[in-house]
Amino acid sequence: MEALLHYCWRHKLFPLTQLTTTDGREVEVIDPGLHNRHAGPDFFNAKVKVDGTLWVGNVEIHDKASDWYLHGHDHDPAYDNVVLHVCSRADTIVKTHSGLTPPQLLMTVPQHVADHYEELLTIDRYPPCYQLIPSLSRLTVHSWMSALQTERLEQKTEAIRQRVALCDDSWEAGYFVTLARNYGFGVNGDAFEAWAKSIPLHAVDHHRDDLLQVEAIFLGQAGLLDISTVPERYREAALAEGYFTRLRDEYLFLAHKFGLTPIDARQWKFLRMRPQNFPHIRITQLASLYHSQRAGLSQLVECATVKEMEKVLATSVTPYWETHYLFGHESKRSEKHLSANSIRLLMLNTAIPMLFAYGRYRGDERLCDRSFDMLEQLAAEDNHIVRMWRECGLEVKTAGDSQALIQLKRQYCDRKDCLHCRIGYEYLKRK
Repeated sequence: MEALLHYCWRHKLFPLTQLTTTDGREVEVIDPGLHNRHAGPDFFNAKVKVDGTLWVGNVEIHDKASDWYLHGHDHDPAYDNVVLHVCSRADTIVKTHSGLTPPQLLMTVPQHVADHYEELLTIDRYPPCYQLIPSLSRLTVHSWMSALQTERLEQKTEAIRQRVALCDDSWEAGYFVTLARNYGFGVNGDAFEAWAKSIPLHAVDHHRDDLLQVEAIFLGQAGLLDISTVPERYREAALAEGYFTRLRDEYLFLAHKFGLTPIDARQWKFLRMRPQNFPHIRITQLASLYHSQRAGLSQLVECATVKEMEKVLATSVTPYWETHYLFGHESKRSEKHLSANSIRLLMLNTAIPMLFAYGRYRGDERLCDRSFDMLEQLAAEDNHIVRMWRECGLEVKTAGDSQALIQLKRQYCDRKDCLHCRIGYEYLKRK
């Protein structure tokens, strides 16, 4: 109930009666203040009139007035500037650390707000606000989608910044780790990130012009050049072909030279996975991309259009893997280019967020604006989340729209955080 009181105060959803303090003084809320999500009073710099006198200060909200003491506010100087204490049950008078007694406002949640909130929490249909969506104005939808799109990019930016920090503040290395993680396409994401972190790019750069050596380091660091990782029924063929042995010998030499230690190969997942997503294939595609010098941040930053970014990310496997998915197991020849859909996913989850994050870091708004432009150039994704929102009546045209709606579902709907959702606000306030 306290969260709902916060919500009603923030949006001024008050009962249609004169607001008064517990001792009978009239209260007028000029400005509810700035919502504080951190330590300290709930709202900063509020403006309220109590019996005609304007007070500017902080507001604290509790379900019961006695929670003031339960939370220790009477011993905390941070609450000395509270000019109004709002509660739904005034079971005591409160005092600040400095001995003052702030006025208390007894406030109840309007019944229609409480009823609608209960509906949002209990309706079986998903999302619970589906009935309202068709009636929302285009302005309401557009402004919320724009905010969600930015929020999603900011969230990805924070993840990128953390990777960059773990890479000794190298944005080049941070980009490579982010790119590698998304080459896992969900299932092997963690393994790819651990693998990428284990590769000293400054050392590999000395051998970048030799694709065999790049592939040897990449597969070796993945732990896939240990013969025990080859299924037993293919080991004899793998050794007879010679390519496995050649890569292994190259890796052993380079591992000794650079002091390399591979990751545990047991991290890789193969179960119920399409062969084109096997780690061997994805890693050799990355090796080809790295060898062609198109896996660098500078190449990404130079991309002015979606088409240019697609060309930078396009890659395929080395010749051996055109006829193999595993060592020793020959298959029908295929160049195994990175598919158009895979490139699209890498753009959405790696390239565009990296462009935005790097723009934030450099203070270059042109890069940030380019990120938004590219999201608008790409068509919307087609997945179960997007289809769900379309069925509810939302128009989804661009990748910017679909990314916004993914953010909406994961960060608001799945968490039942309707109180911070603009659609939830429209649902709650209706009569």
